[in-house]
Amino acid sequence: MLKIMFVCHGNICRSPMAEAIFSDMIKKEGLEDKISVSSSATSSEEIYRGIGNPIYPPALAELKKHKIPVYDHRATKLMKSDYEDYDFFLGMDSANIRNMNFIFGDDKDDKIRKLLSFTNLHKEDVSDPWYSGDFTTAYNDIYKGCRCFLEYLLENNMI
Repeated sequence: MLKIMFVCHGNICRSPMAEAIFSDMIKKEGLEDKISVSSSATSSEEIYRGIGNPIYPPALAELKKHKIPVYDHRATKLMKSDYEDYDFFLGMDSANIRNMNFIFGDDKDDKIRKLLSFTNLHKEDVSDPWYSGDFTTAYNDIYKGCRCFLEYLLENNMI
């Protein structure tokens, strides 16, 4: 089974949105038994006394607006040990990539990528709605990244 981890700073906006969107895509393609999807944070800012915060309400509303099934989610922190358990770590922006490299110490197997690197969009980073308040642009970026990533996996016979 191919294991995918979506990663952002706090794991309450972009990465859980990506997890929900990609999970919905693979379900519609009948690939749930071939791909496992998770999300995590490079920071522990949204985790208090071992309990992570849920998806940020405006991010949840954006998912519901697009009829993406929502799951019970709590922020979790990316751990060094995750590196051996996953095949891809898809970061939302440059800071996520830098922080993943710091957490893992090395990307010897070339598992770390930016989500938008699989697209033809002329931008490198997924828009961060925490600062912009623009959850629609973030959703569109993530959806495009997830769709192109799934096409990449299929075209390269990875699933």
